[in-house]
Amino acid sequence: MRAGSIHMSNSSNPSEPGGRAASAPAATLEWQASCTLPTRWASFQAHVFVEQATGKEHLALALGALAGTERVLARVHSECLTGDTLFSQRCDCGAQLETALRRIATAGRGVLLYLRQEGRGIGLVNKMRAYALQEQGADTVEANHALGFADDQRRYDVCGPMLRHFGVESLELMTNNPRKVEALAALGFRVQRAPLTTASTAFNAAYLATKASKLGHLLPGAIVEPDEAGSG
Repeated sequence: MRAGSIHMSNSSNPSEPGGRAASAPAATLEWQASCTLPTRWASFQAHVFVEQATGKEHLALALGALAGTERVLARVHSECLTGDTLFSQRCDCGAQLETALRRIATAGRGVLLYLRQEGRGIGLVNKMRAYALQEQGADTVEANHALGFADDQRRYDVCGPMLRHFGVESLELMTNNPRKVEALAALGFRVQRAPLTTASTAFNAAYLATKASKLGHLLPGAIVEPDEAGSG
């Protein structure tokens, strides 16, 4: 199968200082390759896309037939090297990734988009700098601002062409972040939110509280589905 460009005219946008959307060009991605990716939960089909403007490589893990109007269980997950790969307890990223893959496997159908935007879009070096500021007393939002960044630099316009590559029209989106729901809806998808809460730890409780109070994440006080929580 040959690589091909996928263009999306609508766009959801990165955050400007204060965390709200700023204008951004539409994303153009090129599909590069696909293969089977066996995991502990299911054998997914892995699809790699390259964003032409930035050269970033984004990944989609798909399971089952996705095309059509039937709602697809989905997760939009931004890269977190420390949480996803190194099992850091400073965040809930690894636990959310594991829980989302498990849920898709249980459903037998769904897609996870893995976007290469480390540290809420500020990159690994600046993420480490932000962690150092947090060790001096700043919270995650204050640390971003001290480094000259918005509270959330991520963008979701790349999700449009990735999802349409599979013919997806409607989503059950696993997220606690209303901004993701708004972004995907702005791209023309029908979106229903599915909460994705995992057990907190002594190391990430303050971080989760900041996400709820300053970033608007919908995190209930009670922990749900503790049996689904993975390493963070």
